[in-house]
Amino acid sequence: MKAILHTRYGSPQFLRMGELPDPQPQANEILVRVHAATVNRTDCGYLLARPWIIRLFAGLFRPRSRVLGTDFAGEVIASGDQVAAFQVGDRVWGFNDNGIKSHAELLVIRESGTVVPIPEGYSYAEAAASAEGAHYAYNFISKVSLKSGDHVLVIGGTGAIGSAMIQWLRDMNVRITAVCDTRGMDAVRRLGVVDCVDYTREDFTRSTDRYDCVFDAVGKSRFGLCRHLLKPGGTYLSSELGPHGENLILPLITRFRKDGKRVRFPIPFDCRRTLLLLNEKIRKGAFKPLIDRHYPFEAIPEAFEYVLEGQKLGNVVITFDLESPDMRSDNPA
Repeated sequence: MKAILHTRYGSPQFLRMGELPDPQPQANEILVRVHAATVNRTDCGYLLARPWIIRLFAGLFRPRSRVLGTDFAGEVIASGDQVAAFQVGDRVWGFNDNGIKSHAELLVIRESGTVVPIPEGYSYAEAAASAEGAHYAYNFISKVSLKSGDHVLVIGGTGAIGSAMIQWLRDMNVRITAVCDTRGMDAVRRLGVVDCVDYTREDFTRSTDRYDCVFDAVGKSRFGLCRHLLKPGGTYLSSELGPHGENLILPLITRFRKDGKRVRFPIPFDCRRTLLLLNEKIRKGAFKPLIDRHYPFEAIPEAFEYVLEGQKLGNVVITFDLESPDMRSDNPA
C-alpha cells in the first residue's frame, strides 16, 4: 500500500510518499480502505514533536510510528474471523488521538476500538472532519456546569475545535459569542452565532460583557488576559497547555480564589463515546463539520504546511478518491 512516511520530527518537507506492506487484520480486527482523513492540530503535534512531552510516548529521538493520522473514514474490505459488528462493504469512521495511521491507503483497527458506522447520507469527507475537533470540544465543555441562558465566549470560533464547540453549545440553549477574523465571520454566523467579534478590528479582552465560561479553542490567549471577562464563579478553558504549561498548574491554584474564577484543563478520553454521541447528533441533523480545504492523498505535506500557518477555517480534509470535485480549492462548509 502507499503511505506518507514520517521518519523524523520536523518540517512537512521531511514527509515522503512510500510503499509499506498491506496490513493484515487479526481475528478481532477489520481492514479498512481509507477514503478520507484530515490533517489536524494533533497530527501537527506528532509531526513536530511539540510540545516536547509528545516524545515520551511517540518516540524520544525519532517517531516510533512511520505513518501519521488520527482520524479516518473508509470502507471495510476484510475482517478477522471473530468480527461480528462489521461486514465487508460497511462504511465506517473512527478517531484515536494516540494515532491511527490513517495517512495510508489501508489501516487495521479492532472491532471494539474507536470505530463506528457512518450515518446514512453522510459523506466520507464529512465523517473524517467530524472527529478530532468535536472530540476535544465535547470533553472540555462536558466538564463545565452550564445552564440555559448562560453566556459563553468561544475564542477561535472557526477552528475545528471552536466550530464543533459552538454546535455542542447550541444544544444547551446558552448565549454564544464567538471570536474570529474577518474571513470567518460568515462561517460562524452559518453555525447560528449572532454575537461575533472580529479580532482584527477590535480587542475582545476590552469587552464590557461578562461570561460564565471562556473557552480558548486555539490556545492563543491566557487566563491572565481573560480573567476579568469571567463572572464570579466562571470557568476558563483552553485547548493548549499555555506558556510554560501554566494550564496544568492553574487548575490547582485557582481552586482557592475567593471569586470562584477557575481554570480547568480536562484530559480528553473515551474517543468511542464521543463518536457514538456524534452519530446521534448527525442523524438528527444537529452537527455538520466546518471544512476549509480538500487535498489529495499525495499532497499531505502541502496540507500540513497550510495547517501550520494557523489560518484554516475548520478542517482540512485529505481525500483518497474523487469524492471531492475540487480537492485543492477553498470550500467553506
